[in-house]
Amino acid sequence: MQFAILGSGSSGNATLAKSTHTTVLVDAGLSARQLLSRAQSLGADTIDAILITHEHGDHIRGLKPLLKQRSIPIYASSATAHVLRESGIQATWRTFEPGQAFPIGDLTVQSFSIQHDAVDPVGYVLRSAEKSLGLISDAGHVTQSVTQHLQGMNGLYLEANYDDALLAADTKRPWTIKQRISSRHGHLSNVQAAELLENISHASLRHVVLAHLSTDCNCRQIAMRTMQQVLTSKGLTQVTVNCATQDETCGWWDL
Repeated sequence: MQFAILGSGSSGNATLAKSTHTTVLVDAGLSARQLLSRAQSLGADTIDAILITHEHGDHIRGLKPLLKQRSIPIYASSATAHVLRESGIQATWRTFEPGQAFPIGDLTVQSFSIQHDAVDPVGYVLRSAEKSLGLISDAGHVTQSVTQHLQGMNGLYLEANYDDALLAADTKRPWTIKQRISSRHGHLSNVQAAELLENISHASLRHVVLAHLSTDCNCRQIAMRTMQQVLTSKGLTQVTVNCATQDETCGWWDL
């Protein structure tokens, strides 16, 4: 299995994952033109399915125009699919309830609930015959269920949205927005992401990609250093840590 981040940040998020016979897109928060051009730059000319984590614009912005160009089935929780249908998005819908697992080609997808200020947000675990990839973004709090579902992964797409000190010092955001970001239904901080990583990292973990970094309230060097400290303390020197960017793809990571 391989995965690649087409783009990640406050303006748009999209991730590709592929196994031997199946390619899926997780979220479609970039423009349709960017989604297709960035996917094609990685050799992904065909997308077999789109998985939606939640209905916020930075995760579904390109979905409607993309579906006008490509007929791709959309997988989303029943509640999220309802919201997207109400917004006028027409698609071949494949709905599920959070916690359900389902096949897409030669992949098995496990969904799980996360906490965020959306109607029914979920994270995903993608499994091929031998490898697994966990994806969690836009989660204000790490629950026991999240920790359990992300055990044993070979790769992780992990939100690290903000640094506590930088968020506190930020002058662009009012106090109410800062409270929302740091709430249990907001986003994960570097410290929260590192605590999760400490609980789930293991000898077969290969790649951690930090995602959804705030341009104002985080710093890639701080975020990466925070994760590396956890991995070093556990002797997990085989794990690479990278940060996804908003404006370009990051290439494929092999699991």
